[in-house]
Amino acid sequence: MKMLKAKEQYENRMPARGFQRPVALKARRKIIYPDSDGKPMADNTEQFDWIVKIKENLERIFHDNSDVFIAGDLLWYPEEGNNKIRIAPDAMVVFGRPKGRRGSYRLWDENHITPQVVFEILSPGNRRAELDGKFQFYQKYGVEEYYIYDPDRIRLNGWIRTGNILIPIANMNGWTSPLLKIRFELASDDLAIYCPDGTRFLSLFESDQIAKANYQRAETECREKERLAAKLRELGIEI
Repeated sequence: MKMLKAKEQYENRMPARGFQRPVALKARRKIIYPDSDGKPMADNTEQFDWIVKIKENLERIFHDNSDVFIAGDLLWYPEEGNNKIRIAPDAMVVFGRPKGRRGSYRLWDENHITPQVVFEILSPGNRRAELDGKFQFYQKYGVEEYYIYDPDRIRLNGWIRTGNILIPIANMNGWTSPLLKIRFELASDDLAIYCPDGTRFLSLFESDQIAKANYQRAETECREKERLAAKLRELGIEI
């Protein structure tokens, strides 16, 4: 009789079939932070060209500084545990983080260092609500300098952080970025950006053409030196 009661008590303590453990006791699910949001990098060729021009010229400026990370169209996740809060700036600069490959910029893996400078290049498809949302994001999460360029209207806007807010820069023509030391010059038909050494931001095509021209010039000078050396040897003059 005692054995029967003990068995009944044991069975009453056993969970019924189909019993689900409380959520709090379940193994915590790993949160995935996708490397892509499924959106294109650019909506047209001009927007793409400007994104690449800004990103690549910034890479050139900070090439020798191993603690400046520069990226284009890279998803930035500011809050661990929430993969819905994210944004992909057209170009961003992070001082204090090493160069290197990243699938995304997850703030908690980056010593909680926020990108300090952000660029957005507009296209006709951009909507006011989208731009407002980006501005609020950058203001909330600590961006120091924020620049928007509209290549269709040749219009450049900028904001700089004062305390907890981003305030507009009154005149962008001739403005020099405090962090990047680059200068913006607006003309009626285009925007020119200048490196700290005074050289202009170049497209990849322009850079390639200059590199080819320099190579050809060096080759010509080398051949000319060889020709002169050979002529001197004919005259019995050794150099």
